[in-house]
Amino acid sequence: MARKSDKEKTPKRKNTPDAFIENAGVVIDEKITDTLEKNYMPYAMSVIVSRALPEIDGFKPSHRKLLYTMYKQGLLTGKRTKSANVVGETMKLNPHGDGAIYETMVRMSRGNETLLHPFVDSKGNFGKAYSRDMAYAASRYTEVKLDPICNELFRDIDKNTVDFVPNYDNSTTEPTLLPASFPTVLVNSNMGIAVSMASSVCPFNLAEVCETCIALIKNPEHDIISTLKGPDFPGGGFMLYDEDEMKKIYATGRGSVKLRSKYNYDKSANCIEITQIPYSTTIEAIIEKIIELIKAGKIREISYIRDETDLSGLKIAIDLKRGTDPEKLMNKLFKLTPLQDNFSCNFNILIGGTPKVMGVREILEEWIAFREECVKRRVYFDLNKKKDKLHLLKGLGKILLDIDKAIKIVRETEEENEVVSNLMVGFGIDEIQAEYVAEIKLRHLNREYILNRLNEIESLEKEISEMEDILSSKNKIRSIIISELKEVIKKYSKPRNTMFFYKNDIEDVDIVEEIPDYPVNLFLSGSGYFKKITPQSLRMSSEQKLKEGDSIIIHKEATNLTELLFFTDKCQVYKSRASAFDDTKASVLGDYVPAKLGFDEGEELLYMADTIDYEGYMLFFFENGKAAKVPLKAYETKTNRKKLANAYSGKSKLCGMLYISEDIDIMLRSSNGKVIIFNTSLLNPKSTRDTIGVQTMTLKGNYVLEQVQIADEKMLEALKKYRVKNIPAAGMGGKDLMESVSYTHLRAHETSL
Repeated sequence: MARKSDKEKTPKRKNTPDAFIENAGVVIDEKITDTLEKNYMPYAMSVIVSRALPEIDGFKPSHRKLLYTMYKQGLLTGKRTKSANVVGETMKLNPHGDGAIYETMVRMSRGNETLLHPFVDSKGNFGKAYSRDMAYAASRYTEVKLDPICNELFRDIDKNTVDFVPNYDNSTTEPTLLPASFPTVLVNSNMGIAVSMASSVCPFNLAEVCETCIALIKNPEHDIISTLKGPDFPGGGFMLYDEDEMKKIYATGRGSVKLRSKYNYDKSANCIEITQIPYSTTIEAIIEKIIELIKAGKIREISYIRDETDLSGLKIAIDLKRGTDPEKLMNKLFKLTPLQDNFSCNFNILIGGTPKVMGVREILEEWIAFREECVKRRVYFDLNKKKDKLHLLKGLGKILLDIDKAIKIVRETEEENEVVSNLMVGFGIDEIQAEYVAEIKLRHLNREYILNRLNEIESLEKEISEMEDILSSKNKIRSIIISELKEVIKKYSKPRNTMFFYKNDIEDVDIVEEIPDYPVNLFLSGSGYFKKITPQSLRMSSEQKLKEGDSIIIHKEATNLTELLFFTDKCQVYKSRASAFDDTKASVLGDYVPAKLGFDEGEELLYMADTIDYEGYMLFFFENGKAAKVPLKAYETKTNRKKLANAYSGKSKLCGMLYISEDIDIMLRSSNGKVIIFNTSLLNPKSTRDTIGVQTMTLKGNYVLEQVQIADEKMLEALKKYRVKNIPAAGMGGKDLMESVSYTHLRAHETSL
């Protein structure tokens, strides 16, 4: 058999990088669902489980890592340290930038006033939760330590009460949860936005939560609302007490509570002072909204507003005009501004790594189960320690029988590593006991020391027996939890910050927009420019400024309260008011209506109707000879809608439209010169805006309706032979029409497109 040459054995490779990569440059089709599952789902789950949602101990991972770092730094009992030191050390557990870590610390600090019971005792400028613009100082300037309440978060954490896992680089370990001895998950607010889900847990008063938890341990059917009255926000203020809504939140974990600011009226200064605001808003948002309302003319009772917040706390001062009723003004402000706001509840919490929306009862039941496990593990840890100690002392007891023998064994043993084994043989003890005996100092080899140690055996055996009883009894474990909760209440409880107000305290105020009413002249040009001019201004200068080729097609005398309807070529009508346009002069172009009202692209203005009471009718004339008579009431809406579709029929091209307050005579002329004059009373009104109407003029062949005009008395006298008493009508030839009535007179009454 012939042998292959080296050339034949080795496949030839191209001198390109792709030649060494399998399937390089090959586009493989893949379902988008598979791509999302492989690439996006791991990220989404990471955000949900490891970043945005709190767990049953009440903390997100970033909070827990920061607090545990401070605990390991000895900041629970030691002096304050610079915040930068804590931030840098936290990076060993939290692989994020210093900015994100410091911001987490700021929110948990006493100075920021975000939490009902802050976890970080702070010194320096940490900003304020109620201010958007009051920024916190850099971490190198501020100092922190753990607040005393953190003793309850880390109670017995070193006794294997919770699981520990390696950090991100396996250089150390961190707890998966903190063994908090009270339900922190409900005491301090916690909000987070994950992928496709969010969490918003409102804060509750610590004493009320602990008392509810105790009552629930004693009686699983306990009525929660009897002890847990409602949320308690650090910013104070008032909450609308709605028992039905509270029961819904407690049962489902979803709902909202209405919060209202606290204020007082200084009669001598005629000034309202707001000292507490809803938790969900800021000083700046409130002031900006009030200024906006003042500029819009919706609030006229305020002369000046200012932020007087200082070291003593929050304050917004509102100076009132003379004669203003402060109660009525505040009721109006509650309705129009964030001085009254809603806080939405969504109790979405991670349980065993799975997000779950729960009511208060279920959350407390989960916390009780979690805390029972922590107490069991602590008792089991202490039990093993005491058993180990008892085992050593029993070995020591055997030495007591003959101390001289023990000394003799040690003295006569030639090699050090044989001392333990010789003691084991000499006294019948195990290696651990022998090691303990061998390590006893020479000064302790007296009967008094040994007898004192042996006296501990009885107390140890008693304690071990009690611990074993605890581990075998659920009731005893729960009794320990109850006693710890009572201790927390005694040490850390505070009076409620948020008080209640009730439905009968709410004065229903109808907010009527205070718009001044005065006579105005309304002008609309063919290009869509609108002007609102007062009679005084018009008398001073009546010469209208227009774009080249443009002309005024509508001039109305009206008032500032007049409502305006702008009809377009897309069968739509845009609603506005004369007051929405600024007073102007004849010497300016005016407002371009399509831009002002936000017309669709390419949409053109055709006609403007004005009304106060929506009485009268809109007339629409179409090229097919039909006309529609639609009551203006059809365009009236209860809500403040600015755009109505299907304003008129689009099945035939529009020839003309007209608003009338009462029936009038109309002249129609077709493209073949036929003319009819009829009274609009012959048209029956149709309530549907986009009705196709009724036939008014009979058209033959390809002829269409060409012109629509109002027929006044002079025209009617000259063209009386064209009047018809019934419609539809074919009409008569109109050769003498232009001779009977001047062209200028016709143009003045024409409804132009």
